[in-house]
Amino acid sequence: MQRILPRGEIESLDHTHIPRIFQAQERFVFQERANRLRQLAADSAIGGYLLLMAHVVDAQHEALSIPRSFPSASSEVIDRAQAHGMPPLQATGWPRDPQWLVILTEILDYVQKQSDVSDAAKGIMQGIATDIADQPEIIESLADALLARFDEGIDAARAPFVMAALQVYWTRLAIDFDKDQLPVITPFGVCPCCGSLPVSTVVRIGGSREGMRYATCSLCSTEWHIVRVTCTHCEDTQKVSFHAIEEGSDAIKAEACGSCNTYRKIFYQEKDQMVEAVADDLASLELDMLMGDEGFFRINDNPLLWQQSSSEE
Repeated sequence: MQRILPRGEIESLDHTHIPRIFQAQERFVFQERANRLRQLAADSAIGGYLLLMAHVVDAQHEALSIPRSFPSASSEVIDRAQAHGMPPLQATGWPRDPQWLVILTEILDYVQKQSDVSDAAKGIMQGIATDIADQPEIIESLADALLARFDEGIDAARAPFVMAALQVYWTRLAIDFDKDQLPVITPFGVCPCCGSLPVSTVVRIGGSREGMRYATCSLCSTEWHIVRVTCTHCEDTQKVSFHAIEEGSDAIKAEACGSCNTYRKIFYQEKDQMVEAVADDLASLELDMLMGDEGFFRINDNPLLWQQSSSEE
């Protein structure tokens, strides 16, 4: 049986020996997510949507495997990030290379060719493709709104496809970035690479990550360590509570904070080795409904499902 370290023991460890950052593995990050989506779809009330998103993630895997490079952070940007403890690949305001629209086109083409995709979904994708060709500024504006987490100006039907391309673009940037050039300390609760919010956290098993909690970036797929029983939003440690669906999986809980009244999901590999930060978050909407009924606010969207923000930030 794998051993989960209690909070006090984790805090007493020499944190220099806890791996802080894990960059995504190009060969596996989207492949494992697609496989998990299909597995979860079999017993899900939203199985059809999970299967559609599995096709999208398959397309992400294909797009990431194509050799290409994008302009990264300049030495000046890296120096400034290190000096001020800021993420060097900051998503908001980043000068995106037009190739990201090529990635989006590739994803749309791939998904539309799948035989089980509905006409409604194909119509949405065809509309995006038309705008890429004729009015790319519309898609660029939607991308800006998604990266900035605006409450307005978001087309929820188009958002998962546009986010899928942005994920591939930033995952490539993050994979190619030298993590030794990351600042030693960055703002709590956001990705140390791109400054985006985590989609969820996972308590890992095996090797140097045994029993440690890692947040997964909703954009660039980077994972970073966060001490357990700590609110991932406000860093409070006194009013943290855990909630789960009665008779549901022991591998899935919502970590809620009574201080800031928010929650984020946490998954336990010891209970289910196949848990995946994005897929399991998307498939557990029932837990989101429970937390809403309990009066807690979700503080981030799933990149594959856009909803109006309910956070009181």
